[in-house]
Amino acid sequence: MDVGVALLVQAAVTIPFAVPRAASLPPADWPSYGLTTLGVLPLVWRRRAPVTVLLAVLAAQALYGLAWNGPGQTLPYTALLAVYTVAALSPARRRLPAAALTLVLIFPSVAFNSGEARELLFSLLVFGAAYAFGRLSRIRRDYTAAVEDRAAQLERANRIEAEQATARERARIAREMHDILSHAVSIMIVQAEAGPVAVRTAPERAEAAFDAISETGRDAMVQLRRMLGVLREDGSGGGRAAAEPAPPLHPQPTLAELPGLVERVAAGGVEIGCVTAGRPPAPLSLDTQATVYRVVQEALTNVVRHAAAGSVLIRLEYGPDTLEVTVTDDGRGPGDSTGHGLVGVRERVAAHGGTVTAGPGPGGRGFRLAVRLPLVDSRTEVGR
Repeated sequence: MDVGVALLVQAAVTIPFAVPRAASLPPADWPSYGLTTLGVLPLVWRRRAPVTVLLAVLAAQALYGLAWNGPGQTLPYTALLAVYTVAALSPARRRLPAAALTLVLIFPSVAFNSGEARELLFSLLVFGAAYAFGRLSRIRRDYTAAVEDRAAQLERANRIEAEQATARERARIAREMHDILSHAVSIMIVQAEAGPVAVRTAPERAEAAFDAISETGRDAMVQLRRMLGVLREDGSGGGRAAAEPAPPLHPQPTLAELPGLVERVAAGGVEIGCVTAGRPPAPLSLDTQATVYRVVQEALTNVVRHAAAGSVLIRLEYGPDTLEVTVTDDGRGPGDSTGHGLVGVRERVAAHGGTVTAGPGPGGRGFRLAVRLPLVDSRTEVGR
């Protein structure tokens, strides 16, 4: 690009040598043209050394005016371009002295040429314009770079936020999948193990066990299909047959489904009691209801899988602004409390600003899981 600009300037300064001239004007000889070209040549390096190129151009023009009486130029093209480049590219500590030197040299140059005020004002105007355009170019370039840098930062921030949101969503889905599958599979295993014994001793109980296995499996499939339906972008289920109705897109359970959960687990032979104390001061949000359901589900799943308990007590106690959920069994007592289930419970409860306490039951027997949740009015939640 610099070579192209230099050639363009060379074409401009060649015009006075190519156009026929009056006999009274100075002759357009080859030495004059060569010195003019010598003044244009430094422009090839103008962006590499702006101040040096400006000084070289000013020296060449001074030599041309003093040593040769050749054709003049309509405009000092090379000097104007050099001043523009210095203003656009050089730092202030070099730009300002170079601009001051050029300003000072204008006065003796005009005095040596015509000495007219009109030429002086014109020279000050064009060199000032070249300097101003250079500064505007630099400001525009800096502004563009700042905007691009800001856009890059925003893009990085958005990418990080998207990755964090993806990680949070994966964790949420993992909790849902764990709660659904772990509970369903545990109930099915218990019922399946009890089935052969019941076939020999109490056939009616064997039939109930198999019915419980079937119902639990169907319930798990429905919940999984609901979740997968939500995950699909179109919500249509993708590969389902056209005649098959889409599952409702409401995968989160509510407190109304809690009795069914208790009934399914109790079918395995565990005596389960459910007590509610107090009344909610306002309708519970769907998130809070889903969390209570999952907490109880995880507690009952652990009872079936690990506790070998004969009885379980579920207590829901409503306070003015909190809900305490306590699940206590009389089984083997606390085992490993670092499994994924309790981790998921803590994550769910922490998302609501609640607390979780897990440990031995009353008198050191069994296991007790206690959760305290702040109550959120569902109407307040919708209004936020």
